Amino acid sequence: QSQSGYFCAFSCARRQRERADPSHAEVRTESGRGPRGPSTMEEFKVQTAKHPVPNSTPLRPPSEHSKERAKRLSTESNGTSEGGAGAKTPVELTPLEEAFRRFAIHGDTRATGKDLHGKNWSKLCKDCGVIDGKTITLTDVDIVFSKVKNKSSRTITYSQFREALSELARKRFKDKTSEEAAEEVFKMIEGKSPIIAGVTRAVASPTVSRLTDTTKFTGSHKERFDETGRGKGKAGRVDMVDTSGYVSGYKHAGSYEKKVQGKPQAKPM
Repeated sequence: QSQSGYFCAFSCARRQRERADPSHAEVRTESGRGPRGPSTMEEFKVQTAKHPVPNSTPLRPPSEHSKERAKRLSTESNGTSEGGAGAKTPVELTPLEEAFRRFAIHGDTRATGKDLHGKNWSKLCKDCGVIDGKTITLTDVDIVFSKVKNKSSRTITYSQFREALSELARKRFKDKTSEEAAEEVFKMIEGKSPIIAGVTRAVASPTVSRLTDTTKFTGSHKERFDETGRGKGKAGRVDMVDTSGYVSGYKHAGSYEKKVQGKPQAKPM
């Protein structure tokens, strides 16, 4: 569209020059009366380079747009900002804020790391040892979370997160001042990450063990496992046809070849 606008402006300017000075009018041949040919386009490009249209910017290929957008998104995700001179100033995160962001995005692919919901807040207090089961329990953690969050919100920000930790610190370390107690709790969380080891471990309970014990299976379910409890695969689901030639229940299957090979061969007369 921009090139079409440039070409129209160039054509109008040429007509005005021809009207003002007929001696400089260009002689058009029969072939030049049709659609603009290569010579007209070349002339248009030369005139455009000499007399650029004001308030116009050249088009950039789509790849540059995508590169700039990806660069901007990468800059925002890395916590950097562009200054007035084009220099990038990295935003340094404290160890406490890094731990906050790790727990904020744990288990949620759509999380931005700026808000922490109640489930991960409880996990943070449990994994970092803030909950000791005596002075601070899981109930205390939930009460503090409801106290510091906004009324209609389900998450807390980083500033509310620090406020909640200060509330728990005063209860956890009663013999220290508020600042000292908060620093102790902050040190317990700094640099920590969510603990994911052992979360898929099977629960050992009588109900589960009764349902997974293959020695107590009956009927067709019993036929799907061997004596060690390992599944037989297709043989346990489909009736396989025995083509060995032996009748069912024969105990000496496969011993005929051994008996024949063991007998001495008769010598020819």
